[in-house]
Amino acid sequence: MAGMTAAALAAGAVLAGCGAIPGTVNPVADQEFSSQLAIPPLADSRVVDGTRVFELTAQEGTSSFLPGVETTTWGFDGAYLGPTLRAERGERVAVEVTNDLRATTSVHWHGMHLPAAMDGGPHQEVDPGATWRPEWEIDQPAATLWYHPHPHGTTEEHVYRGLAGMFILDDDASRAATLPQEYGVDDVPVIVQDKRIGNDGELELGNDGGEPGTLGDVVMTNGTVGAFHDVTTERVRLRLLNGSTARTYDLGFEDRDVDVVATDGGLLEAPVPAPSVRLAPGERAEVVVRMQPGETLRLQSFEVDLGGVAVPFAMGGNDAFDVLELRAASTLAPSPAPSWEPSSHAADDELHEADATVTRKFELNDRSINGKEMDMSRVDDVVTVGNTEVWEVRSSQPMPHSFHVHDVQFQILTVDGKAPPATLAGRKDTIYLEPQRTYRLLLRFEDYADPETPYMYHCHMLLHEDQGMMGQFVVVEPRDGADVGPLPDDAQHDDHGAAPAEGSGPDVAGVAGHGGHG
Repeated sequence: MAGMTAAALAAGAVLAGCGAIPGTVNPVADQEFSSQLAIPPLADSRVVDGTRVFELTAQEGTSSFLPGVETTTWGFDGAYLGPTLRAERGERVAVEVTNDLRATTSVHWHGMHLPAAMDGGPHQEVDPGATWRPEWEIDQPAATLWYHPHPHGTTEEHVYRGLAGMFILDDDASRAATLPQEYGVDDVPVIVQDKRIGNDGELELGNDGGEPGTLGDVVMTNGTVGAFHDVTTERVRLRLLNGSTARTYDLGFEDRDVDVVATDGGLLEAPVPAPSVRLAPGERAEVVVRMQPGETLRLQSFEVDLGGVAVPFAMGGNDAFDVLELRAASTLAPSPAPSWEPSSHAADDELHEADATVTRKFELNDRSINGKEMDMSRVDDVVTVGNTEVWEVRSSQPMPHSFHVHDVQFQILTVDGKAPPATLAGRKDTIYLEPQRTYRLLLRFEDYADPETPYMYHCHMLLHEDQGMMGQFVVVEPRDGADVGPLPDDAQHDDHGAAPAEGSGPDVAGVAGHGGHG
């Protein structure tokens, strides 16, 4: 069994039986919350012939996560992370992506509905020195999306080094909503990540045989370790993104509920009070927290329920730590309770299970989906454009897995035959899979058909993705479904698309231990 061996699982079971389970094998270091939270800048853009054009450059730099320590990192338009892109529903956008790294990378628009050739997955890799220009029309509800690399076999390392950023979408409903709206002030991006930093100051990807991948002891928000944010309004909206490669968080406050107002794909029907929100890698949630004048609050990650995993203490389940400090001013500007009306597009956006014509089943086990590891030349599923489908997804092993689908936002119909909790009732593109539970997802594939360019579905524990837990589907016109075969050579990227062999890894200086996974 990849990652954690059967022997390790047996040892964990013995420890459990003897009452010898430690609190955690991956403790998170305590931090002084003394650094101002970095707010990723809103990306500049220009409008050319009706298209809003952004520019992003992937580059290497150095960051100071710990005092007096310089760490080699990657970022977009800077040393670490990237600017926040922002666009309106109905706008046409383009992004000119230039790769100034020594390694081939890509940029995937996670959660975005767009043509397969613009998706930024492993079939749209960008070589060093090259520029890639995807272009598409924004046609989906307001949401907090994000962008990150998706090169075949090396996604974990590229995201871990720092290549990521938010992509915020607005529409008529979000603009008119009674919600905190001032970016970086009371509407705050919160990208939560964990790292291991070696004695030499460099980032490390561990090779300790653990699942679901590297669990770091340094937790940061927006690249800031021990971050605080000054609050000037009664309510603050936090756009939470789990930007980690492996760790799952349970984010909330010790003494009060938050109002969950949005999931991955946009606003819920109404605010949902909740003590916390669980986010696996790639998942997002928007929450609103109310504060009192002069008080200080800590956003925490509580011990997280990972479901029926074999040894939760070794997978981050027992870890609890502070993430971000909020410091309220002595006087706070009033802000009303969150509320909003449906978008004018709401009726067209609705999904109806009665419209589903196909049901597909997906079983995640070890590093495979339905018994197959990723093959860049193989089409695993053929979907007809315009169709609504039900996907039944299940993790059949006691390991943390998540499931992400490109191009579409899905609705969770049931979890083991029961309605999902209210905090998961909104649109999603990524969902944590508790082992041995069946998740029924409702999806509609609209607008874009391309029999030669696939979208992906995969585990968003990025080590798992890199080691083969990924499949491909193409969306076709009704008449084309029978003609889909192996993908053409120019779509396979065999020159730099093959996953690294076991025991080897990408030759990228500064990140230690990557090659030994598996």
